Amino acid sequence: MSISDNLKAWAKRIKRDGVTLWFAGKNRRTPWYAKALGVFVVAYALSPIDLIPDFIPVLGYVDDVLLLPGLIWLTIRLLPPEVLAECRAQADEWMQAKGSKPSSRAGVVLIMALWLATGVAAWFWLKSRP
Repeated sequence: MSISDNLKAWAKRIKRDGVTLWFAGKNRRTPWYAKALGVFVVAYALSPIDLIPDFIPVLGYVDDVLLLPGLIWLTIRLLPPEVLAECRAQADEWMQAKGSKPSSRAGVVLIMALWLATGVAAWFWLKSRP
């Protein structure tokens, strides 16, 4: 197996595990702390704003290549084995049937509201400083 094949397989697993987190967030047997981290990870993955902007050479892709897969891995490790197996099966079925990631309008609105609230809070904080 070549390096290219290994990278493609790794990327496919990361994509599948991202979808797995979406299903785990809806599962009532998922612990609250795994749901909270999962919501953060999925929101960050779908957010148009990165922690480190992509236009910064090399460092701009660190969050995409290291941070996001690391957070996905950590969240997956927090899931109970039976929930993980069930959600991975759902993710595999979804990806075979739909060929794309699930989407949520409520999720988009939530992410936009979160970034807007963060921006407004930062503006008020900067404005109140002497």
